[in-house]
Amino acid sequence: MPKASSWAPSLDELVFSLKSFAASMLALYIAFGMGLPRPFWAMLTAYVVSSPLSGTVRSKAVYRVAGTVVGCIAAIVLTVELVNAPELLSLAVGLWVGGCLFISLLDRTPRSYAFMLAGYTAGLIVFPGVANPEAIFDTGLARVEEIILGIVCATVIHSVILPRGMGPVLLGKLDASLRDAERWTLDALEQVATDARLRDRHKMATDLTELRVMTTHLPYDTSDLRWMTRPMRALQDRMVYLLPVLTAVHDRLGALRRPDGAMPPDLAPMVAAVRDWIAAGAAANPADAVRLIDRLDRLEAAESSQATDGWEAATRFSFIRRLRSLVEIHRDCRDLRAHLATGEQALPDHLDPLARKRSHGVFHLDHGMAAWSAAAALLGITSVCAFWILTGWSSGSAAAMMVAVFTCFFASFDDPVPGIRLFLVYTMASLPLSAFYLLVVLPSFDSFPMLALCLAPTLVTLGVFVARPATMGKAMALIFGVGGSLSLLDTGNGDFASFLNSSIGQIVGIVGAMLVTRMCRSVGAAWSARRLLHIGWREIADMARTRGVPANDGFESRMLDRVGLLSARLAQAGGSVDVDAIDAVRDLRVGLNIVELQRARPVLGRAGGAALDRLLRGVSVHFRALSAKRPDPAPAELLGSMDELLSAIGTAQPCPERDRAVVALASLRRSLFPGAALEPPPLANEEIPQTMHQERARA
Repeated sequence: MPKASSWAPSLDELVFSLKSFAASMLALYIAFGMGLPRPFWAMLTAYVVSSPLSGTVRSKAVYRVAGTVVGCIAAIVLTVELVNAPELLSLAVGLWVGGCLFISLLDRTPRSYAFMLAGYTAGLIVFPGVANPEAIFDTGLARVEEIILGIVCATVIHSVILPRGMGPVLLGKLDASLRDAERWTLDALEQVATDARLRDRHKMATDLTELRVMTTHLPYDTSDLRWMTRPMRALQDRMVYLLPVLTAVHDRLGALRRPDGAMPPDLAPMVAAVRDWIAAGAAANPADAVRLIDRLDRLEAAESSQATDGWEAATRFSFIRRLRSLVEIHRDCRDLRAHLATGEQALPDHLDPLARKRSHGVFHLDHGMAAWSAAAALLGITSVCAFWILTGWSSGSAAAMMVAVFTCFFASFDDPVPGIRLFLVYTMASLPLSAFYLLVVLPSFDSFPMLALCLAPTLVTLGVFVARPATMGKAMALIFGVGGSLSLLDTGNGDFASFLNSSIGQIVGIVGAMLVTRMCRSVGAAWSARRLLHIGWREIADMARTRGVPANDGFESRMLDRVGLLSARLAQAGGSVDVDAIDAVRDLRVGLNIVELQRARPVLGRAGGAALDRLLRGVSVHFRALSAKRPDPAPAELLGSMDELLSAIGTAQPCPERDRAVVALASLRRSLFPGAALEPPPLANEEIPQTMHQERARA
């Protein structure tokens, strides 16, 4: 429970609560005026769809309406076709809910609400309607009208009355992420020793994932920032590349330092200049970035001819290339942030290509867990329906409805059981309040203002706690308990026996959802962390096994999303996962380096291609065999394959692809063998002709 000092609501919390109450009362008033049989569905829906940020309410509104309509159509069709076979009808509804839930979990955008509502809305209509199948069309139409009424009222109220746009919140998070990125860049360039380096990487990935999810709602926002969606996405895409580049710079810098900790004399001034430019922040002269990049280009050109002379030379060349990328990314981020401040929708010519290359919101998708969630919904619905059919329980429909709703609501959680249990506890706690409203208030009120006045103390108070992330679940459970009890009974027909039966039905349904979820779908944070790691490792193994250039569209965004998801799981898992041995950002760099090496294949020749194939086969085998419980180091044989490939690259004609191959190979070596000495490669074996060594010597 909150502390005593936290009971006083802030202005934003009070405004949100009052707007939510106004939306629910408007929906309830119109529902009464339309003569809808269960008007409290409209009131409850208004609370379910309300959010402190008006953009999220608006972004989900259209999809929620579409999902409700599709669910109603499915309910009517299934009932008409299968009403005489209740077992088949139960199975069909379970398959429909499970299938819609599966699709919903694979779409982490506002569209997912359309699929989720299409699923459990069918259950909300079918199960109460089987008692009177002749009126299923009227029942479905009434339910759709009630739900859409709540959605529309909530959307209108939160969009028109003191709308709280997500623009300021999104910009605040963005600015904080940019400041953190600059601070971590300075720490990397200064080689600051910190035990929190890995945690900082995960925090940055988590922040970027949160920003990307919020940006999906931005086109529907009420602030002026909604017109800046393209530059916002372009900025976030640039920040996606910052994390692997920054970690690469930190790693190369540490590898190139002398035993006494000093930088090579020819690189130290360059590093100092970049550090000073980063420290200047947004106040830096834009021309300074141009001069820095020009200096790095000259230094890179001077190092290019010796880049394959040994691992130290290759690492130097990789460091210079990554340092240049780091400066470019920070420059682009600053330019894009400055452009956001202008409020102009069109991007300048030098920034527009960045918006054209955006990743279109590529997220990690787990088909396996989505399938298990769908199976849990199917099993829960069919089990409760079987009990309902066998016993002839009059309120079995309420239990079936609750199973459909709660197996969908919490399906995105690693372990949905705690959330369902919380709703169970607070639903039971809401029963006295529900009984008071249903059995005392409703039979006695003679005007709508009196009803609203009676509901106000409860709903306005709970609405304040809905606005607080720490108490939102508990407050919504109480609102859901009160509103659900009122919604399950037709207006004017409430009595104690009906209330008791419907309440027991709710509790049985929630318990049923909790039990099947625990059996089919409940996993711990450590298990989820290991699964995320294995999925990433399998993708890297597949990329390495693919001959030719693998399709890596969205790989960076997908891997970064996994890093963000993984960070929360590792924090919850405690000591059950070896955090020190897990570095998902390293895996991201490995995947990007594999793609670069594959792209360089045409310039490597036959011997170089064979060496690349041997190396990538070894990398694929290594990542496919990795275990999250005890990650094994890369086999030492890969070092020989890397030495062989570096010798082969040295015989290739100088070109941009060759330079990128050197950088990628040096990066891959540092990722897989961070402790390996920077020694020259051994003499090439008999598979590389002697003439290739002569060509390399002349080059």
